This record gives sequence, C-alpha cells and structure tokens, in this order.
Amino acid sequence: MSEQLTVVRMETSMGEITIELNAGKAPITVENFLGYVKDGFYAGTIFHRVIKGFMVQGGGMTPDMGQKKTKGMIKNEADNGLTNDRGTLAMARTSVVDSATAQFFINTVDNTFLNHQGKTPSAYGYAVFGRVTAGMDVVDAIEKVATGTKAGQQDVPTTPVTINKVTVVK
Repeated sequence: MSEQLTVVRMETSMGEITIELNAGKAPITVENFLGYVKDGFYAGTIFHRVIKGFMVQGGGMTPDMGQKKTKGMIKNEADNGLTNDRGTLAMARTSVVDSATAQFFINTVDNTFLNHQGKTPSAYGYAVFGRVTAGMDVVDAIEKVATGTKAGQQDVPTTPVTINKVTVVK
C-alpha cells in the first residue's frame, strides 16, 4: 500500500524548507495543517520558540507575539507509529492531549520522550505528521539563532524568524 504523501514548501526569512506530510498515518492532523496552509494562515507567523538541541516551534504567533485566532482543537494522533526523530514535524499542544490547533514544531534531534507511550495524558505524546525532505540546513540555522524573553515568553528569537508562506507543491 502506498503512503498518502503531500509535499509543502515553507518559505521562511532564513530560507526554504520542504516537508512531506503523511496523511496515511496522520489523516486528521494533515487535513488540519493543509486547511491552515490553504487559508494562508501561516503567512507572517514566526518561529516563536527555539531551543537548541531540541526543536523549533512556530505557526501561531505574529512578530509582536500576538496569538493568531485558530480553528478548533483536533484529536491527537500520536499513537500512529511515527516517532519524534530529527527532521520530523509534529503538532504542538498544551498539557491537554487533544488541544493542538495550528502550531507545530520541527524536531532538531531525536526526541524519543515526546513519542506516544501510553493512553494517559502524561504518556500520550506529540503527533508526528511529516518530515523535512529538503532544507534541514535552514532548520539547523533557525535552531542556532540568539533567543531571549519577549512578552513573557522564553526562547523567543531576538530577531524574528518569519514564515513568509507555505504552499502545497505536490
């Protein structure tokens, strides 16, 4: 059986990232992400949380740290067999299992502790739904930017790293 893969290009202020989305393993998450892509939601958002040796997170905040209005929360598909390895894309969420909306993160290292390990809230994990196929050098460059505290948030790049647009390629 062939995987259902969609490719998107994320144009950032630091370069392009090509991402392969896996709708076969994460149908709800991919549909949700593509809905935001088609709406142009990600244009002008920033990578607002960057932690060296961990991940880069974006897709929900503007450069002034304003939070964009999102659609409803989605079901967490962390139990889909995909793992939080370097270069994978996963949904960000709160401590509530099914609370993901638009924000995502790209793992810059293997983060096995974020994988699905059980059905309890603390063990549920973070839903991986894609992987970077080109532009990991851009992700690595984003990971290395200087960060500080802004609007009460930590690990915010001191110079905004903007997502200019995300488009479906294939």
